[in-house]
Formats: sequence, C-alpha cells, structure tokens
Amino acid sequence: MLTLQQIKENPTRIVERLAVKGFDAKEPVDKILSLDERRRELQLTNDNRAAELNRLSGEIGRLMKEGKRDEANDAKTKVAALKEEQKAVADKLTATESEIREILLSVPNIPCDMVPEGRTAADNVVEKTGGNMPDLGADALPHWDLCKKYNLVDFDLGVKITGAGFPVYLGKGAKLQRALIQFFLDEASAAGYLEVQPPYVVNEASGYGTGQLPDKEGQMYYVNEDNLYLIPTAEVPVTNLYRDVIIPADKLPIKNCAYSACFRREAGSYGKDVRGLNRLHQFDKVEIVRIEKPEDSYAALEQMKDHVQGLLDKLGLPWHILRLCGGDMSFTSAITFDFEVYSAAQQRWLEVSSVSNFETYQANRLKCRYRGEDKKTHLCHTLNGSALALPRIMASIIENFQTPEGIVVPECLRKYTGFDIIN
Repeated sequence: MLTLQQIKENPTRIVERLAVKGFDAKEPVDKILSLDERRRELQLTNDNRAAELNRLSGEIGRLMKEGKRDEANDAKTKVAALKEEQKAVADKLTATESEIREILLSVPNIPCDMVPEGRTAADNVVEKTGGNMPDLGADALPHWDLCKKYNLVDFDLGVKITGAGFPVYLGKGAKLQRALIQFFLDEASAAGYLEVQPPYVVNEASGYGTGQLPDKEGQMYYVNEDNLYLIPTAEVPVTNLYRDVIIPADKLPIKNCAYSACFRREAGSYGKDVRGLNRLHQFDKVEIVRIEKPEDSYAALEQMKDHVQGLLDKLGLPWHILRLCGGDMSFTSAITFDFEVYSAAQQRWLEVSSVSNFETYQANRLKCRYRGEDKKTHLCHTLNGSALALPRIMASIIENFQTPEGIVVPECLRKYTGFDIIN
C-alpha cells in the first residue's frame, strides 16, 4: 500500500497519477489527510496526558514522604481520572489509525511515469516484437483438436474429476509439461535465481502482504475451515518469505524462482478465451521474484524482461512485449510488461508472462525493509514475473510446431522430453 508519508508529501500528484489507472483518489486521499490531522491531535493529547500522569505520580511520592496524605490522595484521584481519559484517547487513536490503514489498503499503487494513459487492453503499447511467425496451412488445427488427436490432454476427464478448467495431461503431453517446468527452472538457476519450493496455500496475512487481499478475494479459492487461500501464483508465498524482515544491504538483491501449481477461480470468464488451455482454474507456472534497493529496481526490471525474452527465443515462439496502460494494470503494480506469443492456428496473441515492478507498494504491506549505510531502515522494491506460465506456452508449441508428421518439439526441450516429435 502507499505510505501515509507519500500521500502527505504530494496529495495532488497521487490523485493525478491514480487517474491514469481510472481510479478517483480525491475522496480517499482527502479522508486520509483529515484522519491524519485527527490522529496527530489525538497523539498530542495522549502524550500530554502521559506527561501529566508522570508528573502527578512523582508528586504523589513527594507528598507521601512529606506526610501530606490528604494532598496525596487528591493527586491519586486526579491520576485515576487522567488514566480513564488517557484510555479513551488511546482507544480513539487506535481506531483512527485503523481507519487510515483500511483506506490505504483500498487505494491502488501509483503508476510510474512510463505508464501510458488508457482504459483497456486496446490502449497498451507494443514495445518490441521478435521470433518468426509460422506459416501454417489452411488445415492447421487448434491445440484442443491436436491434444485429442495425439492424446496429450483430456479436458473431458478433468471435467469428470473436478470441473471445467482442470485438464488432465497424458503421456507425451505430461512429459512436455514437465520438460517445460524443468527448462524454466534450469534457466532461472543459470541466471542466478535461488530455487525455492513454497506452500500452495497461504494465510490471510500473506494475501494482504502481496495485495491479493482485499482486492482479488473473489478470484481466490478459499479453504473456509482453516481460513487459508490456494495460491493464484507463487509470487504470494515467495514474496512473503520477506514479510517482517529487515535485510542487510549487502544481501541485496535477492533473486528467487519457484515452480508451483496456481489456482484461480477466473470468475466471469467466458467465450473463446476459455477454450482448451487458454484459461484454466489450475495451471503450472515458474515465477521469478526479486527484492531490490529502490535505485536498482528498474535495471532489475529490464533484466527480468530480457530473461523472459530469452526463454521465448530459445523455444522459437513469435512474441511481442506490451507496456500496459494504466487502465489495464493490476491494483498493486507500478508498471507491468506483458509478453504474448502468437498462436498461429487460433490466429491470436496469448499472454504468457507479466513482469512487474511494485516499487514500495508490496514492501510497505509486508514491512520488507533493508538497513542502509545510514543505519536506518528503508522499504525495498519488489518485482516479479512469470518465467513462464505453462498453459498458453503449451498451446502455442502444439499449434505452431504442427506438421503433417506430428508436432515438432523445440530443440531446447528435447533433452528433457527424450523425444523430438509427438506423433
């Protein structure tokens, strides 16, 4: 979340920048400033009460030593009354601070200056394009038909066992999936990311820490009796490794990668976008997460983009990078770049990665800090990216590399699959 100090320093800029995200921040910002003024008044009153209590306590001791019991008893009566008043003030102070925090939690992150204005995905900016477009014949099949033809993924079995959006991978389809996971993990390790294996369920504090709560509560699967949530991405548990942690400056940057299954309700999704592997309730993904000093985070963001681009180049898939406009960005992001690959049989672009810098927004929620050379603690910047999400990568490989003889496996995956072609 935004810090109170950010809002106090330049409320006008906060309102202007959040308008780029389509969020009207004037009312919550004004309310926060008003509450903060009230908070400061209550804090001053509370401090004055405490000072008076200390003075009277010392006075009681002196009066008792001097044998002035009646005056000492009068002072005790004043102390009792002051304590009641101080408790009432302290309760109001706590309530005011809680109200400020609740409003801060409802305010999105500020988009950085590089974020273009716009309301929908149509306003996103194409930053870069790479890879070669496949030239498939008119009889090219979409991946859901190819999965059936080569017995790679059974969507009907998934419906039988669980429901729509929970596919069953079979045979070479399962091996291709596993090969992609291992390839992504090995590439991340080679790039200096430490692999971690996180839990697939998180508590409420973790959801608040990375901003899934309260913004995306309806999109997460909830384990009611245990008050736990199935993770929508490994970003949540991995970033929360650093919740309430003060990191020595010489330990930064921190670079982690993690494979996990991901679970998303995808409420409201329908139509062609949900066909086959295009949009699932359960899918696999390798995530990269970085904790950085603020002055280093945008260089780190470029390195993460280069890493994802390198994966797509090695897979031989056509791709482009989108710089998201304000209206298409997430609640928590300061800037996001989406990678999309071209699905030749569907003749459409499919998102396979989002790489984002959250600046201090998540770190403030997490209380993720580092100790600088000045010996003071400062908020870190957090970043993450998909490297990569598997379903649409699988779909693109299956579609783009189809031939009359079968589906050709990208060369970088063959040492993992043990086969060169699916037929």
